[in-house]
Amino acid sequence: MTKVRTWVGLDVHAAKTVACVVDAESGEMTVHRLPGEAAAVVAFCVGLPGPVRVAYEAGPTGFGLARALLAAGVGCVVAAAGKIERPAQDRVKTDVRDAERLVRLLMIDGLHPVRVPSGEEEALRDLVRAREDLRGDLMRARHRLGKLLLRHDVRYHGDGDNWTHRHRDWLSKVRLQEPGAQATLLDYLGAIDALIIRRDHVEATITQLVPASPWAQDIARLRCLRGIETLTAVGLCSEIGDFHRFDQPSRLMSYLGLVPRSSAPATGAAKGRSPAQDPSTRAGCWSKPPGTTAAHRGSGPNSNTASKASPPP
Repeated sequence: MTKVRTWVGLDVHAAKTVACVVDAESGEMTVHRLPGEAAAVVAFCVGLPGPVRVAYEAGPTGFGLARALLAAGVGCVVAAAGKIERPAQDRVKTDVRDAERLVRLLMIDGLHPVRVPSGEEEALRDLVRAREDLRGDLMRARHRLGKLLLRHDVRYHGDGDNWTHRHRDWLSKVRLQEPGAQATLLDYLGAIDALIIRRDHVEATITQLVPASPWAQDIARLRCLRGIETLTAVGLCSEIGDFHRFDQPSRLMSYLGLVPRSSAPATGAAKGRSPAQDPSTRAGCWSKPPGTTAAHRGSGPNSNTASKASPPP
């Protein structure tokens, strides 16, 4: 492993970047204020005595800076912001202190790096997330329209076919008494129609980009599973990235948030949302230990048969 000469911690923002630089030979630490553009930050890091290793938190600025640094021959670590250690008593948060904490953790290998996607992967992921945003906007627009009609006591009596072509034809024939309410209804209908057109266009674009995407083979394999089609497979691949970075299925499930919560308090372990069981029942009220008979169950101190008096002879 090459010995690092200069360590750099960057606190990256949209308008500016604060760099905390540590010289490994002299131990001197300096602070520099840089513009927010990635080109200026890359030029600054390239001009430092090498080899140089840089770290910054993953955030809204994306991974363009990391890709530019790696292309320039500068080692870069994008740290998971939620896993950066912060003392509980440290309540003062400034850009300089954040950059200093990053460089100190980088020097002791105390950062948890995240995977840096390629430009093509990040672009397709943005498109997938744009589709999810459109779906959320469409749901909210439909809710607004439904609540407007409910306030005016207008109800659709279709049998579970809301937001179908039949329902849309019925909406176009609805007439509210107040001019303001009717104008609101037409505005909501126009917003819904526009969102549907945008959603369909984005979905068609995603489908066209799949064959040339880095995940074409993974998407084809996922589609072999029941219930997974192209859009679902693209969403999984865009969020997971490289499946090979998980050496065990349990780690992939943990990354996806599908592993139940587990804690071990002093009184006993509690996992997920399962209700607490009485320790005396062991495996629960619907099962019993092997070899247990009715006579044994009735001999316990908490049993009903033990508390009853024996019948007279």
